[in-house]
Amino acid sequence: MSLEKSIKDVISKKLEDGTIEKLIAEQLENGIKNALKDLLGSYGDVTKVIEKQVKSVMVPYLENYDYSEYITKLDSVLVDVLQSSALENKKMLENFKNLMIPDEMKTIKVTELFERWKKYVEENVETDGLEVCYDDEPSYQYVDVRFEVEYNEERSWSSMKHAVLVFECEHDEKMNYEIRIHTWPKYDKGEWTIERNSIQDINSLRHLDEFSIFLMKLNQNGTKLILDTDSDGDEVKPDKEPEATFS
Repeated sequence: MSLEKSIKDVISKKLEDGTIEKLIAEQLENGIKNALKDLLGSYGDVTKVIEKQVKSVMVPYLENYDYSEYITKLDSVLVDVLQSSALENKKMLENFKNLMIPDEMKTIKVTELFERWKKYVEENVETDGLEVCYDDEPSYQYVDVRFEVEYNEERSWSSMKHAVLVFECEHDEKMNYEIRIHTWPKYDKGEWTIERNSIQDINSLRHLDEFSIFLMKLNQNGTKLILDTDSDGDEVKPDKEPEATFS
């Protein structure tokens, strides 16, 4: 029996017992499955059609939806997150929250900004090395603070004026601030712009103190500074209380 005849006999028998039809059906089924997988996959034609139709319905609905009732819940949500977050993330979220709260201040006087900084010093000044007063209740001695506006020497042709606003605490240099300000006398009518760098990385919020956040907020809200005086000084009482000692 020749090889060709043997092959024909085998094929004939498989046709008769339905084996070939079964194999063809299996491969056809696999082909359909693969075709559907390609059509319905991430980049398939059917998927693209479905995605287009979903977008046409959902996007306009989401754009027109009133989210005001959820926005009002932002504060409570942040509080919950702050209470359950690690200390490092807590600082970042606190600063983010403070930065996002709207502020309607159009202008602020330098004396008002000085008062704000004095409060920051009261809450954060280092008390090591300060004497303790025992008049009524034990308290740390007052620390001297002051501010001064240092004007730059401008070129005769310049239409802009620059200055540096210096807040200084003699006892604790970490409280000190240099704030760059500028103005166009022709257009600003005595109002100055506070120059502060914007946040490039949200993670950097965790390293900023509350006074830095306040200055950044003034800058992003376009609040103008009015120099109602060029310098002033005062004394600040630290909020921190001395630990009780027993002799």
